Amino acid sequence: MISRCSRGLSELSRHSCSLILRGLSTAAAASSEKSETSRINLCTAVNEALAIALENNRKALVFGEDVSFGGVFRCTAGLLQRFGKERVFNTPLSEQGIVGFGIGAASLGCTAIAEIQFADYIYPAFDQIVNEASKYRYRSGGEFNCGGLTVRAPYGAVGHGGHYHSQSPEGFFTHVPGIKVVMAGGPADAKGLLLSAIQDPDPVIFFEPKMMYRTAVEEVPKGKYTIPLGKAKVKREGTDITLVGWGQQVAVLEKAAALCLERHDISCEVIDLRTLLPWDVAAVEVSVNKTGRLLVSHEAPITSGFGAEVTATITKRCFARLESPPLRICGYDTPFPLVYEPVYMPTAQKIIDAVEHSLQY
Repeated sequence: MISRCSRGLSELSRHSCSLILRGLSTAAAASSEKSETSRINLCTAVNEALAIALENNRKALVFGEDVSFGGVFRCTAGLLQRFGKERVFNTPLSEQGIVGFGIGAASLGCTAIAEIQFADYIYPAFDQIVNEASKYRYRSGGEFNCGGLTVRAPYGAVGHGGHYHSQSPEGFFTHVPGIKVVMAGGPADAKGLLLSAIQDPDPVIFFEPKMMYRTAVEEVPKGKYTIPLGKAKVKREGTDITLVGWGQQVAVLEKAAALCLERHDISCEVIDLRTLLPWDVAAVEVSVNKTGRLLVSHEAPITSGFGAEVTATITKRCFARLESPPLRICGYDTPFPLVYEPVYMPTAQKIIDAVEHSLQY
């Protein structure tokens, strides 16, 4: 009996040690995986995502004006040398042609990653995106599709761009069923969201904040990872008011939130939508039900901007919980100015003033 008990205890001890060691090994591996990051800017994060897409998918193509030597913002630098001129190549200066080629390539099974050099020049391709790419699956009854198409476009203010290199055209595309619209707000999000966009079964318009290409730097996971489209992210928790934005405006909201707490003891919750079509209604609804107040901010002109969609939807869903009318702090209804850009922009101070107004209502 003693012998059997001894053997049982011995086996139990070995089993326990094995479980402990296995747990330590798993924890160490998880810790190691978690620490596998590098501190890079948004431009490099986009470049890494494109390289991963090309490396993992031999049918992936990257093309656009000047992309073979890196593009004007250098987001495609080095890709031609790594993957060859048949997969990374320049196009004529024709946005309609770029997107039209992408639709054709995607419909034949390629993963087409098109670059529009500036979002301001996406308008010549509007017909191809709205009437062709978005409706390709629908009009063929599901027989054909161009879901392998991703259109990248740098958008927004840059400090000196004027009316042809500073626009935020996202609102135009959120009215189009059949496509998805994504707005990255930082390096880690840019990489994960772009990889998700590239493998998504629907065409995706992927807007990148060009002001943040070099200025936004953070720890970004190495290798391949994805961030689900259609899921917002709470960037800062708060209790008094919900601030909603996307792209580079999220950084402005975070700055305003910090100053509101420091100067006025007002606690702001900041939400980055990340995807505008489809957008995460539930995340904003939960937040506004908690705070009772809502402010939406974007660089695009205020009239018919996507902020109107957010405020209308949340007003309907949270009407009984609202303590004050939802507010929008956005660009003015003018062409984007050059000299008067600081006046046009929805700055942190404008947001702070609006937050105070909401709390005093």
